Amino acid sequence: MKIGIDIDDTILYTAKTMFKYADLYVKELSEEPANKDCMGSIRDSYYLNVYYGWDDNKAISFFNKYYNQILNESSMMPNVDKVLAKLKNNGNTIHFITARLTNIAGCNTEEITKNCLKKFNIPYDSLNLHISNKINFFKDNNIDICIEDSYETCRKMTDNGIKSILMTTNMNKNVDSKDITRVNNWDEIYEEIGKYQENGGI
Repeated sequence: MKIGIDIDDTILYTAKTMFKYADLYVKELSEEPANKDCMGSIRDSYYLNVYYGWDDNKAISFFNKYYNQILNESSMMPNVDKVLAKLKNNGNTIHFITARLTNIAGCNTEEITKNCLKKFNIPYDSLNLHISNKINFFKDNNIDICIEDSYETCRKMTDNGIKSILMTTNMNKNVDSKDITRVNNWDEIYEEIGKYQENGGI
């Protein structure tokens, strides 16, 4: 089975570092978050735009200043390396499919990401960066299952017949995930993939 996995807040704790630098950035601008009460109900990966009320230009300005530090400081979620090693040993292939930006000046996203995966001994078969339309990528590359922290991405996958697993985060914990499988850690992901395969998944 071909397993497609997001990176940020799915295998790595990125949001904690992202918010640390975003809070610093808004202080530099003498601003305040615009939607402090939305935490827990953010449905997609653009949580900075939602929480701080940023437009795309403000977000890019922030990334140009701090993206390098954020990517380098993100840490691994528990048991990611062990679970992915077991999945590969079971004959599955692992494909990281992320919207991580590759157009930030002074930030070699591919090199940083590869070094991070190597540092944490995370096995994989392919690394695909700056994928803005994930549903098309999954269809074009015959990816069987999606593991994500974005509810909206999981919703699109499910609606297009692709099994999706939603990683619970502080951003999405209050979103009604309905028929989408929701998990809290990588041990639960391993169990859900086993169930899916037992019940007729590829």
